Amino acid sequence: MNAPLPPSPLNNAQRQQIDALLRELNEQQLDWVQGYLAGYRAALHAGGEPSGASGSAVTLTILYGSQTGNAETLAEQLAEQARAQGLDVECLDMDEFPVRQLKKTERLALITSTHGEGDPPDNALGLHEYLHGRKAPKLGQLHYAVLSLGDSSYEYFCQTGVDFDQRLAALGAERMVDRVDCDVDYEEAADQWMTQLLSVLKSETKSTAAVAPTPTASTSTAAGHDRKHPFSAPLLDRVTLNGRGSSKAVHHLEFSLEDSGLRYQPGDSLGVYVQNDPELVARILEQTRLDGEQAVTLKDDSLTLHQALQHHLELTRLTPPTVQQWAKLSEASELQQLTNDKRGLIDWLHGRDLLDLLQEYPIGGLSAQTLVDHIRRLPPRLYSIASSQAAVDEEVHLTVAAVRYQQRERLREGVGSTWLADRLALDDTAPVFIDTNKNFRLPNDPNTAIVMIGPGTGVAPFRAFMQEREAEAHAGKNWLFFGDRNFRTDFLYQREWLQWRKQGLLSRLDVAFSRDGPDKVYVQHRIREAGSELWRWIEDGAHLYVCGDANAMAPDVHEALIDVISTHGHKSRDSAEQYLRELTRSKRYQRDVY
Repeated sequence: MNAPLPPSPLNNAQRQQIDALLRELNEQQLDWVQGYLAGYRAALHAGGEPSGASGSAVTLTILYGSQTGNAETLAEQLAEQARAQGLDVECLDMDEFPVRQLKKTERLALITSTHGEGDPPDNALGLHEYLHGRKAPKLGQLHYAVLSLGDSSYEYFCQTGVDFDQRLAALGAERMVDRVDCDVDYEEAADQWMTQLLSVLKSETKSTAAVAPTPTASTSTAAGHDRKHPFSAPLLDRVTLNGRGSSKAVHHLEFSLEDSGLRYQPGDSLGVYVQNDPELVARILEQTRLDGEQAVTLKDDSLTLHQALQHHLELTRLTPPTVQQWAKLSEASELQQLTNDKRGLIDWLHGRDLLDLLQEYPIGGLSAQTLVDHIRRLPPRLYSIASSQAAVDEEVHLTVAAVRYQQRERLREGVGSTWLADRLALDDTAPVFIDTNKNFRLPNDPNTAIVMIGPGTGVAPFRAFMQEREAEAHAGKNWLFFGDRNFRTDFLYQREWLQWRKQGLLSRLDVAFSRDGPDKVYVQHRIREAGSELWRWIEDGAHLYVCGDANAMAPDVHEALIDVISTHGHKSRDSAEQYLRELTRSKRYQRDVY
């Protein structure tokens, strides 16, 4: 029999704040909070001051620009460590930071990803434009540090971090530590940057206040799973979504999360640690004449060369750093010249993989360890979750398009998509974790209308949105723009969408199938056609969501939305762009593009 709770010493506002926070936390995060509170109380009883107490000589402002949540997660980690060191800390989304406060800021840590073709994330646009505009102030009082996240296979690797770093220096600010540009395997480099920065800040801290101990990694992971400690999720089902005769192969996959403790929200992604194609591994071993059973070392782990190639190394995508290192090893003059031509190198890399590099520029006497040392680590693949736990409980669903194409007389395949589609058998397990995306969330008010724009597999998170709104009986209207190649074969989740429309949950459905008629029609065309009604929804408070391809679709949709706002809102283009930017700042225009 449970004993009754004692009367609460908290006022209503405090209880509401705590309740709101706890509803957002998963089991692992709840365990961390419990440990943190224990440490906090221990510090108080020891006569010290809790972390973040007044008396610290250093106040650190941490700003993050994040599209998918990685930069935000790192910013929170830095804030936690800085507070444990006795610093006063302010950790904010860049959109939340009053830009004119920069003139009064003395210590700044800036963590940002790069989006699209070297562009800032949506929530970093305002600060980026302010610093690069005519109103940017002199910042001689500012000491700063920049951590940049990116993917070295892209031409504008970590460009946003480079922009911020160079601009702050040009405005007179002084670096506390050098900028670090992180590739997709960013954890170790980010940890080193944080350690170096905190060491500099510690030397400036005069406070001797006792601080709450930071929970160790073992404390936080004992009861849960994360990126470093993935859960082995059994594959329950796999269904091909395309009809017979389709030019595409899109699969619906269902995994079990039973006994994992993992919780997710609509808008989150599932991180999956995938495996390389065994045939590609075999061809690489044959080309290099290396023994797959030979021992190699990856960081502190000892394993066979075959295991490293199969599970841990990026084989299908070359990066400029890899080619630059290979040019030095091979001493190939042609390759060395290519590495000096940034644009030419990016063009050459397109569609080439490690086997191409080995075949075109072989190195005699190459050792297994040298090969391993010059290949980037295989990062987990992130897939937008296509389900709501309110509807499917301890399951998680994905929508994955298998990538296959011919190039230079050889079939090329996407690593994750074909492993999930072809080689992972039912009941086999995949190592997974939840990648939280706080920048792609349903409105807090269940009565708010939403407009979802998701062609192809970009429709995945919107299936999760609809399941959530149905299960939780949200009253807000829902409008979907969906597009693909052919109506007959490529209308993903057609039955579900039509059923939701029939029962009234889906208020409006606009589709565009680009290969069904003489003219190619895409979702941006449907957006313009429905401009008058769409503008009414926006003016009435609807939230806009876009998911899918970042290179073509997202910019085209963005332009279509500007046209709608300009035409039907009777605004100039500049005013329409500013209007859309304000929607972004207020979280009414959110994008999950890749």
